[in-house]
Amino acid sequence: MTAVWYYVFTLVFFLFDYFILAMGLNIQYGETGILNFAYFAFVAVGAYVTGAVSLPNSVGTGQHYIFGWGIPFPFNLLMGGIATSLLAVVLAFITLRRLRTDYLAMVLISSSLILYDICNNFVPLFNGADGLYNVPPPFASVLKLTTNSFIPFFAAVTGVIALIMWFVMSRITRSPLGRTFRAIRDDDTVAAALGKNVFRGQLKSMIIGSFYAGIGGGLIIQFSGSLNPTAWLPGETFVVFAVIIVGGVGNNVGLLVGSLLVETLLVHLTAFLPAIPGHPGLIEYIDAMLIGVFLMVMLWFRPQGVWPERPRLSATMVRLLGKRGPSVDEARVEADVSDAALNDGSRG
Repeated sequence: MTAVWYYVFTLVFFLFDYFILAMGLNIQYGETGILNFAYFAFVAVGAYVTGAVSLPNSVGTGQHYIFGWGIPFPFNLLMGGIATSLLAVVLAFITLRRLRTDYLAMVLISSSLILYDICNNFVPLFNGADGLYNVPPPFASVLKLTTNSFIPFFAAVTGVIALIMWFVMSRITRSPLGRTFRAIRDDDTVAAALGKNVFRGQLKSMIIGSFYAGIGGGLIIQFSGSLNPTAWLPGETFVVFAVIIVGGVGNNVGLLVGSLLVETLLVHLTAFLPAIPGHPGLIEYIDAMLIGVFLMVMLWFRPQGVWPERPRLSATMVRLLGKRGPSVDEARVEADVSDAALNDGSRG
């Protein structure tokens, strides 16, 4: 495989993987209004758990880590997603019951820093600052893939997983549960007055979004074969926020556009550029500046994103409005809250 195709398939992998990560953060922030600034900590936990259960027993490996069960793909990936969902339950009960908006964001980012310090300093957990390495690629013992054949193969596998997860997410956002999420996002007081259990809705959103984070993180460590704490500093969370803000908050199709523009073109494409003589690492800093400028331009001229959210009206509301009722456009704002109450008010 030539260098060009190596770069192309690597970019394709990150396009699909960050599409998965963006869907997870979008259902928390874009659909439910939860400012989860600890999002990439969930990604890291999913990656670590996926890697640790994939590796054999740590004896003789030169590493220190828990688990070491040698579980094959895709079961290791599912365990990473489940682990992040369990972490979401713990953090949700600590934070979501009493905190909102910027207070919630500060506590969550503090939680991510605590997790970072634990993983970085407690070596028996996930090998400390060195992190996990030599994580076996999927189907390594079955397909006997070389490096040249593994990259396009795993990019395709990631694309299939992203398509499945996009279908599931589309079903969730169009369901009564999705309309409840948006009701909580738009006005949690009104949602509570209509019989919605706000905390329960936020908890469900955190669990679903964190599962997506764990799957995305598991794919990253399976693709690269390693992960250490420097790869998931808080700044990585804001890259995912940039993806959904640029693509369009609350729109799954826009997330793919945002992943292409921000993560694929601005972050990883520039990583393949040659270093500037005498200025090592300068391209990385220029890249961060470009993302910041891009965000400011988008927020100034098109705050709704490249592919803005389309307000959704359910079949129930269309039947209730009828031909002689208000137009669909006039009813869009009220539809999510009202229809959520009609469809699952008894389950709130």
